Amino acid sequence: MASRRFHQVHSTDRQRRWNGRFEFLLSGALLLAWLFAAPLAHAQSTIENGNLQKRANGVLALMGYMLTPDVTTGSLSITDGTTSNPGLSMTSLGGGFTFSRDTPLYLEGTAAYARYDPTFVASNGADDRQFPAKWNSVSGTAGVGWDFRIAEDWVLRPMFNFSLGHVESDLSIATDIAERRLNREIDFLDNGQLNSVGVGGSVMLDYEHYLPEGEVDVELRYTDIYLQSFGNTSDAVRGHADARSAAAWARWRAPTGFVLMERPLRYVLEFAHTQFLGDLRGVLGFDWLTSVGAGLELDSSKYDIIVTRTRLLLRYKFGDNVEGWNVGLAVSF
Repeated sequence: MASRRFHQVHSTDRQRRWNGRFEFLLSGALLLAWLFAAPLAHAQSTIENGNLQKRANGVLALMGYMLTPDVTTGSLSITDGTTSNPGLSMTSLGGGFTFSRDTPLYLEGTAAYARYDPTFVASNGADDRQFPAKWNSVSGTAGVGWDFRIAEDWVLRPMFNFSLGHVESDLSIATDIAERRLNREIDFLDNGQLNSVGVGGSVMLDYEHYLPEGEVDVELRYTDIYLQSFGNTSDAVRGHADARSAAAWARWRAPTGFVLMERPLRYVLEFAHTQFLGDLRGVLGFDWLTSVGAGLELDSSKYDIIVTRTRLLLRYKFGDNVEGWNVGLAVSF
């Protein structure tokens, strides 16, 4: 099983109007990990509404991994340990920023794409036939918060989150074969779709301490977003999921002693840990993920260009039955 993940949004130059807090992170799916007992990765199900409903609820739960900027799950690719075939690949792009100390409005957003490949068993009572399904999902989440400064370097940030998602099957050919050979109607798999809406909130405790010799960022976050199917959703897969997580993230940046683009070249050390709660717990075979990373940061703020900082990190991630590597690229504006 493999894992990738995108990153968190925050911080850089306090002198800039938006407090330098608008950050995107793009990561390649280079994290390879092995999943020994994941309920979703390469799972097999009999095509009956009860089992299909279970899978659909699982897909809604999967969307819960894509709702917020999170280093541990922004990019995730899960591979069956015996066949090396991918059962799930997930990619996301996220960012957030606070306008300024005078206007402490915080905005964040996450867009994600996932492809999930479960295997189903179609049966007419006498004849069983296996065939793979491929479900594509896209989702977007927005967050609006307000920074309450409780000390010089500490901010308490409550947020409201809203999410929309869409899942669609693209295996009409495979389902047509199953229907003709097994004389069985297969709902949802034949160009079916699932639409979801999510409403919830987050609360974050943010610590930032910047000195010439080094910069420290620490975030503690709890998120609870309830996902529900709605609208033009196939009857067989209407469901819901409670996506909850508790995460800790920390980053240390300091000059390396080298100068590039008339600014110090910094080294970066990063740590992140996420506990998955609610319907996210165990849905991919693990309850938590930890990420440790190191890299370099190039400061281009001396020049009149949009990007002020560019960061490249190599991360090692591990959790219950999973481990792997990831390369991440982040930019700040």
